[in-house]
Amino acid sequence: MKFEEYRISQVLKKNIAEKGFKKPTDIQFKSIPPILKREDILGIAQTGTGKTAAFAIPVIENILKLGRKNKKGFVQCVVMAPTHELAQQISSVFEDFSKNLPIEILCVHGGVSQEKQITRLTEGVDIVIATPGRLFDLRSQGYLQLEELKILVLDEADHMLDMGFIKDIKDLLRFIPKKRQTLFFSATINPRIKKLAYSIVQNPIRIQISPKNPVAKSVSHSLIHVKMDDKRFFLERIMNDYPESKILCFVRTKVRAERVKAAMERVEIDALTIHSDKTDDERTSTMKAFKSGDCRLLIATDISARGIDIPNVDIVINYDLPELAENYVHRVGRTGRGTQKGSAISFCSPEEETLKEDIESFIGDELPVQEINIHTYSETLDFSRDAHADWKSLIKNEEIHQKTKKRKKKK
Repeated sequence: MKFEEYRISQVLKKNIAEKGFKKPTDIQFKSIPPILKREDILGIAQTGTGKTAAFAIPVIENILKLGRKNKKGFVQCVVMAPTHELAQQISSVFEDFSKNLPIEILCVHGGVSQEKQITRLTEGVDIVIATPGRLFDLRSQGYLQLEELKILVLDEADHMLDMGFIKDIKDLLRFIPKKRQTLFFSATINPRIKKLAYSIVQNPIRIQISPKNPVAKSVSHSLIHVKMDDKRFFLERIMNDYPESKILCFVRTKVRAERVKAAMERVEIDALTIHSDKTDDERTSTMKAFKSGDCRLLIATDISARGIDIPNVDIVINYDLPELAENYVHRVGRTGRGTQKGSAISFCSPEEETLKEDIESFIGDELPVQEINIHTYSETLDFSRDAHADWKSLIKNEEIHQKTKKRKKKK
């Protein structure tokens, strides 16, 4: 079946075609018809399968049929997402599909002033895409009315639970009508997710897209055994060996992200970082620069591993192996998207062997080891522009940097 065969608005069909969509993915094929019929959905599908379009297309059509309410502060659909980046991405998809349609869409999240968001709400909005914190701020202040809500969408529900938003989700249910359509999407299903889902949805249609291999076939994997303190030399070498590639590098903590960035800058490699300490403006500008190719190395914590669609990422580097095995799948899912091929390279220090075993157990396969002989290993260290720096000097430089930063803030 093709998108043009669905019973939806001709303008919506045109917008879908302009985005290059011809045939629906599995999750879209199975989700769109029941959503159009106003059924509740429990959708389980890994990242990169086209989940956002699976609910955005039928939700837009259903809102069109409901017609504009134009009531101050009242909205007809709320889409909840765990992070700023994912909320902005979902909003972008809704905006693209609703072009030239009488539908008003607003993305609300923290880290920015409420004023513009409040103005838009008072002018009339149909669909709000929101992170939990800002959603409740606007509701408690009386700017966002949920009493006439028709559609509730929870995206990346498992990630919202991991981030501690379960109370927010349950609180939300107190303010919205019991008679509504609920679309619940999650990358994983476990007893906690199942319990939450069935407390929200009513007689849902369960749709599960779960390939035998949780990792996309379009991604090639390799693992390099390297000492913890030598990882920066191997990242430098990969950057130099692949001068045209866009590379997304995952580390375990935000402090480590900044240290790796500093190490790359010492060898004249431009890098950007994204993590929870960044302001909303910084995160937005960073994503924009990386997506456009202005910077080809982005160093990130796992905040960027879930749901974010970054085009044309050639290589994902697990600089640090993730502590949660399932995050390996989310990380490497940033490359090899759609019809493209991608590579995932993991650095494994002796201290991370247990994490490696957990990952292999989770994906049901061993990670192919890229053997490096002593000569190549030594050459990588010796030819680095930063070969004589040690971690003590890095820590000292970082401390100086943080003190300088604090002084500038005080001024």
